[in-house]
Amino acid sequence: MSGREDELRGNLRLVRERIEKACEAAGRSSDEVTLVAITKTFPVSDVRALAALGVQDVGENREQELKAKAPECPDVTWHFVGQLQSKKARSVVRHASVVHSVDRSSLVAALSKAAVAEERTVRCLLQVSLASYGSADAATGFSRGGVEPDAVLDLAGEVAAADGLELGGVMAVAPLGSDPDEAFDALRVVASWLRSEHPKADWISAGMTGDLDAAIRHGATHVRLGRALLGTRTPLG
Repeated sequence: MSGREDELRGNLRLVRERIEKACEAAGRSSDEVTLVAITKTFPVSDVRALAALGVQDVGENREQELKAKAPECPDVTWHFVGQLQSKKARSVVRHASVVHSVDRSSLVAALSKAAVAEERTVRCLLQVSLASYGSADAATGFSRGGVEPDAVLDLAGEVAAADGLELGGVMAVAPLGSDPDEAFDALRVVASWLRSEHPKADWISAGMTGDLDAAIRHGATHVRLGRALLGTRTPLG
């Protein structure tokens, strides 16, 4: 076994222990939480190593990396978690089973058209904007994308009615400078609204390396971890 495989094994053990402890503190079972390994900028060999260690859900932020890696590792479930241009919808649909970043009607239409063309069903999560909970994001005008909470139900209806798409739930990123507990509690409320109209849309994708404990406290079913599993990223050129 290589040194890198040993490193990933150790990181995965620590991550799983952290998820277990967070679930125990929240009075939840760790079986309720799925780990999505975010492999942005890391080689496909890391995906293979994680899959061999039992990681079955892998996410990418960029369409270019998704289309390069997914064919090499067809036995994992691929998630697309980054902001998505409508013109790249077909490429993403070709490889990803789940899209976490659905935030506008035009993207719903593009994903539906692509799913029908590819004869696939794609699970869609609505990315919810929590910008009002982050002082740093608000001060800089930086946006992580997302539909405003009061527009979630309308967009959910569009996804639920679209051919080739399945409404899965919600996703969010806690804003910079935010209290993650406050932000993820707001997401929990939105998720509850969504389930009241679409009971099967019960996924909550929230929590990354720095705030997964708070996300689990507020009902996250999927946590998206990169740095904790894979280490510090090398910036793409």
